[in-house]
Amino acid sequence: MTQDQWLILTILTATVAMFLWGRWRHDMVAAGALLACVVVGLVPAREAFAGFGHPAVVTVACVLVLSRGLQTSGAVDVLARTVLPAQSGRMLSLMALMGLGAFLSGFMNNVGAMALLMPVAIHLSQRLELTPGQVLMPLAFGTILGGMTTLIGTPPNLIVSGFRAETGLGSFAMFDFTPIGLAVALAGVLFVALIGWRLVPARKQSGIEGFESGAYITEVRIMEDSKAAGMRLREIEDALADVDAQIIGLVQREVRIIAANSWRKVHAGDILMIEAEADALTDVLSILGLKLEEEVKPEKDEIPEADAKADAAAAKDKKGKDADTPRKQNDGNTDGKDAETPARSDDIVLMELAVLPNSPLSGRSASDILLRTRYGVNLLALSREGKRSMKRLRSMAIQSGDLLLMQGPPESISEFASDNACVPLAQRELRIPNKRKIWEASLIMLFAVGGAAFGLLPAAVSFAIGVLASMALRTVPPRAVYDAIDWPVIVLLGALIPVAGAMEATGTADLIARLLIENVAQGHAVVGLALILVVTMFLSDLMNNAATAAVMCPIAIGTAAALGVSPDAFLMAVAIGASCAFLTPIGHQNNTLILGPGGFRFSDYWKLGLPLEIIVVAVSIPLLLVVWPL
Repeated sequence: MTQDQWLILTILTATVAMFLWGRWRHDMVAAGALLACVVVGLVPAREAFAGFGHPAVVTVACVLVLSRGLQTSGAVDVLARTVLPAQSGRMLSLMALMGLGAFLSGFMNNVGAMALLMPVAIHLSQRLELTPGQVLMPLAFGTILGGMTTLIGTPPNLIVSGFRAETGLGSFAMFDFTPIGLAVALAGVLFVALIGWRLVPARKQSGIEGFESGAYITEVRIMEDSKAAGMRLREIEDALADVDAQIIGLVQREVRIIAANSWRKVHAGDILMIEAEADALTDVLSILGLKLEEEVKPEKDEIPEADAKADAAAAKDKKGKDADTPRKQNDGNTDGKDAETPARSDDIVLMELAVLPNSPLSGRSASDILLRTRYGVNLLALSREGKRSMKRLRSMAIQSGDLLLMQGPPESISEFASDNACVPLAQRELRIPNKRKIWEASLIMLFAVGGAAFGLLPAAVSFAIGVLASMALRTVPPRAVYDAIDWPVIVLLGALIPVAGAMEATGTADLIARLLIENVAQGHAVVGLALILVVTMFLSDLMNNAATAAVMCPIAIGTAAALGVSPDAFLMAVAIGASCAFLTPIGHQNNTLILGPGGFRFSDYWKLGLPLEIIVVAVSIPLLLVVWPL
């Protein structure tokens, strides 16, 4: 062995050990490995950060942004409501949930797909009389399996494609992963839905009760194009039954009706007072095409005279106050126009606030404090544990301990919270569906995938155009684009790609490959292929899957070269193995995500994960030999 080979092996061993130790974040460890290679001369200094311009890194970042567009627009909520059966048994329900998770993971970040479907899974567990963990673990494994079906489904696939391009064979196409990935995903989903879920320990969940904030009381308006227009209250209640929402009042022709007859018809312009959990508000709006009352801009003649006078007085008072107080400068603009400019739609957020005991809001309503005029924010809903008020939302007296669902610019909500002794709760994803945004976000993703799939553009370029379109159409607000990117993953990939290159340049990958071939595979290509798959799966259970792919790709290419066969099957084996981390909670972010809500222990994962990994090996090896012959 040469000195360079000893150096890269030492750095790689230390890197893997640090990954397993878990004391430092993966991106910190990867950056340390890169810098160590630069210091000892294994990676030229001028090429140290070339990995950050690698097409795989750019594509991963762009896919994360486009995924955010699908999430925030409500497209996934509509799909979930359409696909998942409302009334079915355990096996069919689990199969549908896992299938939806797998499908979404093929075209968006699988962690995002998991996060979106977690509330659905928890709700489903109650209906199926299972513990949350018995539904969350199948969902997590389903989203992991789905990621291996397309080029953009998971970062390891993009990394593998990048290494293939460097061998001179060109990158893998969008759906080159589909024949084997789809077969493995189908086998895995069927096994878990039919048999495997019984292997999941039935443990009481933890970390969920703390997020329960009780039911909100909110007002929704029936629009002209709403499905509810012309329906009877009984029909609306039946439609909302699956999301645990109930109608507690009706405002019809400015008359408030309490306990309205269930056979009463409702019409466009009527207002329903609805009680629902915070997580159900999105479904309440989507199912019947309703709109939050505070989001409906009233016409000038619809504004009550008292409110109009109060708004005018407050505006006059604000104007007089501003005359005596210098305006705050914004980016050097001193003409004062910013204060008069309404907030853009992409500057609007939803936030839950808890009212403290000493709050000046106690006993006052949204109308009393002129919420819109003074702060430019809306009160969308109010939650009061154990109590119900039949008053209109804008006239309901706020009390200490109430939870307020506010909508407006983040700065304005923060100012309101500071002035009125309110504190924000843990951030909750509350998505108000927007049909136009749903179509725009879906079409952008479709065209980006199509551009890459049909070879019209390189994947990185196609998805970058998609990101630009998302920003222009504001399916992802420009200010939220960089928040949508998982930067630790980007740093991890950008740092490890030059390290993997150093392994190949120094001949270390070929050395390891020869040792595996001579001592284990003994010259048999099929045995070598299975060995690469199993070793990759083992490492992926212990360290980040992207890091595993970056480490194993040079070894897979070297092994194929030593055996004198095509590297395609070996690279595909790396892609499958890196995606199949089912034995531990640390192998994949989705496994970690369910650790608390499912009440799991570290040792709970292998009970379902081990048989699932055996099935993956049994299905993928024969298919690899058929689809990608050696």
